[in-house]
Amino acid sequence: MLTLDDILEDVGEFDKFQKQTFFVLCLLSAAFTPVYVGVVFFGFTPEHRCFSPGVAELSQRCGWSLEEQLNHTVPEWGGHGAGFGSRCRRYEVDWNATGVSCTDPLGSLVSNQSNIPLGTCQDGWVYDSPRTSLVTEFNLVCEDSWKLDVFQSSVNAGFLIGSINVGYIADRFGRKFCLLTTILANIVCGILLVFVPTYLWIVILRFLQGLVSKGCWMAGYILVTEVVGPKYRRTVGILYQMAFSVGLLVFDAVAYAISHWRWLQLTVTLPSCFLLLYYWCVPESPRWLISQGKKDKAMKIVSDIAKKNRKEMPSCFEDIKLEEEADRKQSPSLIDLVRTPQMRKNTLVLMYNWFTSAVLYQGLIMHMGVAGGNMYLDFLYSALVEFPAAFIIIVTIDRVGRRYPWAAANLVAGAACLVTALIPEDIHWLKLTAACIGRLGITISFEMVCFVNTELYPTYIRNLGVMVCSSLCDIGGVVVPFIVYRLVEIWHDLPLIVFTVLGLIAGGLVFLLPETKGRVLPETVEDVENFHRQSAPKAKKIYLHVQTSDVPHD
Repeated sequence: MLTLDDILEDVGEFDKFQKQTFFVLCLLSAAFTPVYVGVVFFGFTPEHRCFSPGVAELSQRCGWSLEEQLNHTVPEWGGHGAGFGSRCRRYEVDWNATGVSCTDPLGSLVSNQSNIPLGTCQDGWVYDSPRTSLVTEFNLVCEDSWKLDVFQSSVNAGFLIGSINVGYIADRFGRKFCLLTTILANIVCGILLVFVPTYLWIVILRFLQGLVSKGCWMAGYILVTEVVGPKYRRTVGILYQMAFSVGLLVFDAVAYAISHWRWLQLTVTLPSCFLLLYYWCVPESPRWLISQGKKDKAMKIVSDIAKKNRKEMPSCFEDIKLEEEADRKQSPSLIDLVRTPQMRKNTLVLMYNWFTSAVLYQGLIMHMGVAGGNMYLDFLYSALVEFPAAFIIIVTIDRVGRRYPWAAANLVAGAACLVTALIPEDIHWLKLTAACIGRLGITISFEMVCFVNTELYPTYIRNLGVMVCSSLCDIGGVVVPFIVYRLVEIWHDLPLIVFTVLGLIAGGLVFLLPETKGRVLPETVEDVENFHRQSAPKAKKIYLHVQTSDVPHD
């Protein structure tokens, strides 16, 4: 009995038809970037201070420079030393009073300068940047700074809920239907974000965007791997994720060119309208059609593949079936993930690594946004290191294996975070270099955990296992804004210390997993429990159809 993989060997595993489909779906992967890491530019927090009525007029009358104005009128930021002006407190004095001295303004307003009353920023803030962001528009600083955390956590909460639901839609109604509906919903939410006037509606729309966008990316990932032959499936999956890295570069350039966050949101949303052309240029997954008993439609698509690739259709296409149909006799259960010792170990280690990968990947991006250097150059350099990460994976996984490169990547990421935290701020180039090395390590780790996860579970529970473990990725995305934006208030590099601990532990735990290089995919729980043995069960061709809630750098 023929399988779809057998048919693809005849009509072309990765020829003109698949390359065209792969290219247009890579546009979808790149378009996911502003949703996943948009907080860096949408939530940019510039240097700021309290607005004090009368200070600008007094500074103009006295001819002060900006530095002199800050020294005379802004209290010191307690615990940060001299030269750091407070962002959230101001002197409670009347700067509009007559007779204010230009050489000692505070001395002419109060008698005891050691006990000048301080107050909150009742009249708003002054931002030292011509660029606008969510922060500057809604004053998400000081007592309201936590609202920026909620803004980013809301999209990750949407990822967590949506990837499961959208995955069901993709399995129930088809990959193409799922792609088109989620793309349309993402466009509508993205455009509405430009016009809504309140912070609450922005958070709601951001959550709805997360609800559909990651599941949309995931449906594209599944479709692009289902239309190519098994020899190309892993490479195509990695390159699809690399398209996300290309999206990082484009997003950085667009954000640099557009200074208003609402115009930036509109600019990165409108090109997604072209993705609706998928209705005409992207096929439905023939594998999904076969699984739904729609063999005539599947035959039509395979015939189109053969025609585009200039290959001949096999004569025995009518006999095609899914080899994994026999595996449906077993019903997956959550308890199966932890019922036996090796399954329990695999599940716990994988869950922790998914969580750590999300926290370090998103956390390093967010921390870079508040690092104080040139945000756009720093973002560019850290995005560029993702390309060698994909190359390292492709070169090593079939030569060295999975476990050692994966563990090394986690350890390098953790160590690089520690080194970054210990380098003084005035050696910015070295600090940035260490941070980029950390980004390289965690990118490798993120992409490794994605496909290794599929190799450690038996066939009947593989989808469920990946879904449950990768849900920790989205939970990590929910908590990481609070780790970054709250801890930097205590010490700017304290989040990096947390990342160090998480990364080093993750690297050590990887050694508890079995090596899967050259091993046959497990078909039963018993196969997983016996994975440490050298002998492997007889090979059987298995087509992976994995519904995941992974992220683009996994």
